[in-house]
Amino acid sequence: MKLTKWVILAALILVLSACRAEKEEPTVKKESEEKIEVTADEETVQDTEKQEEEPVEEVPEILYELNEANWTLKPIGAANPKAVLLTIDDAPDKNALEMAKILKELNAPAIFFVNGHFIETEEEKANLKAIYDMGFSIGNHTQTHVNLKNSSEEEQREEIIRVNETVEAVTGEKPKFFRAPFGVNTDYSRSLVQSEGMLLMNWTYGYDWEKQYMDADSLTEIMLNTEYLTDGANLLMHDRSWTAGALPSIVEGFRAKGYDLIDPHSIKGIE
Repeated sequence: MKLTKWVILAALILVLSACRAEKEEPTVKKESEEKIEVTADEETVQDTEKQEEEPVEEVPEILYELNEANWTLKPIGAANPKAVLLTIDDAPDKNALEMAKILKELNAPAIFFVNGHFIETEEEKANLKAIYDMGFSIGNHTQTHVNLKNSSEEEQREEIIRVNETVEAVTGEKPKFFRAPFGVNTDYSRSLVQSEGMLLMNWTYGYDWEKQYMDADSLTEIMLNTEYLTDGANLLMHDRSWTAGALPSIVEGFRAKGYDLIDPHSIKGIE
């Protein structure tokens, strides 16, 4: 009799335990499923955030093309014909970084044509990178500013390719423009520049290397009022202290005359 009571009691305990386990099991599964769903949602949100954070590269609108007859820039479509292009040669020597800061403050785009012998030290490379990071275009002006007409093809190649390699190593981008020292090109340099994907350009006018224009006032006056000023003029200036001093009045003077300043990124490159 006592044994039968204990057997019945044990059986009841086992039945109650089994029922409780069956009731708890769906709850455990539900919690697990909810955790999986939350994790999936979080991954979706994270993926969306990553996509939103990725920068979208803007393709610049092409508004001007080079006219090799006089090295001016002519408008494409509805672009404003009354515009000029600012360019700075022999950079980045002693004044280029200051000139870039002045132009940046004035919201004035320009091309800085660099010589390789000015981007050899770490400080010089840092100056080049700073100019590039401010949004300015970097052009190739040869390694040592030689007259290419007096150089062998091998020397010309070294003068041009070496600058491209240095600029790309510093900025991550090869120059898109080339200007030969003294405006002197050869058949070989023209072919090499084209194969390197650069647009070869000279200039319409410039004065800052002439003795009578080596001060800010006289340079400003001639740049704004020369007989050679025309729509699309390709303006040559240099890394010089008097040119740096004249930049604000030159930029403001052209704008007062109704000229736009051409963004080099809007110039059509080679096909």
